[in-house]
Amino acid sequence: MNKFILSFIFFIVIDAAKGQQYKLEKLQEGNEVSFRGMSIPNDSVAWITGTKGTIAKTTDGGKNWTWLIAKGYEDFDFRSVVAFSDKKAVMVNAGSPAVILLTEDGGESWEKVHSYDIKEIFYDGMGFWDEKRGIVFGDPIEGKLQLVATEDGGRTWLNISDEANVQMKAGEAGFAASGTSIRTVGNGLVWIGTGGTQARLLFSYNFGQSWTSYKVPIEQGEASQGIFSLAINGQKQLVAIGGDYKNFKNNNNVIQLSGNGITWNAPKTRLSGFKSCVEFINDTLVIATGTSGTDLSMDSGQSWKLMDEKGYNVVRSSESGRFVLLAGDKGSIYRLVEPNK
Repeated sequence: MNKFILSFIFFIVIDAAKGQQYKLEKLQEGNEVSFRGMSIPNDSVAWITGTKGTIAKTTDGGKNWTWLIAKGYEDFDFRSVVAFSDKKAVMVNAGSPAVILLTEDGGESWEKVHSYDIKEIFYDGMGFWDEKRGIVFGDPIEGKLQLVATEDGGRTWLNISDEANVQMKAGEAGFAASGTSIRTVGNGLVWIGTGGTQARLLFSYNFGQSWTSYKVPIEQGEASQGIFSLAINGQKQLVAIGGDYKNFKNNNNVIQLSGNGITWNAPKTRLSGFKSCVEFINDTLVIATGTSGTDLSMDSGQSWKLMDEKGYNVVRSSESGRFVLLAGDKGSIYRLVEPNK
């Protein structure tokens, strides 16, 4: 019995220590920009976008940063960005008029490759399957989810809303909190999380041409509630997070999904409060951040622990998991690091 107790205590200590290995290192902070979009194409390059047409970019793993302005778009809030290299990136704003901009010279100049100038339009997020095929989704117009797609790396975009014909309940919409309520994987797989009057996971296996929907048991029913972010690992396990941004201590805020969204598991311990972004760093390590702080999970989202009371709008990881950044208000950019590094 004593041996069992000692082994159990040792396990708990080691497990708790694992959660304490990580810390946040400040890289940038101290201006009036609010960041929500981020893309990390490799272990050296990151693009971060936000209000006032602002872009922050690093090409050396966060040691140095270049600050850029998309000229002519100083009043736009770019909440979603996909970068392919240190030279090429595509970004989309939230609000009306909606625009998609493309750069191929490192952000020095931006070309408007798509625009939609009606008051009802509001794009929520963007994803790419590869360097050619991508998709953007937006809030419904006349009850229909808005979808535009590209097959040439973002140079031209086609509205596929009518063909896809995803019908939305009155008051159901997406959230543009971090550009991650949409995730694209593999050869044509895409998931979208919704909220408002109902929270659903929308799934397509054919580049957004047709869709299946699944209801998700996360906080919902009001405009401030629902799925704010999705993450998926190499085993195709999904984590959906969010809750209620008006009540950031609400804990009906995370669910683990599998089978493309058919089955779900309630976590053993929930997030510390409302979160606006979640990201898998590897198949088991997950990070989530929002107004209630920053949490870590070591078991693919089954249990969560608060690692820092400071919260951010977005967190993204490079594919290797070696370069993880968080960004938010006042131009804040932080890096997730281990103390011995």
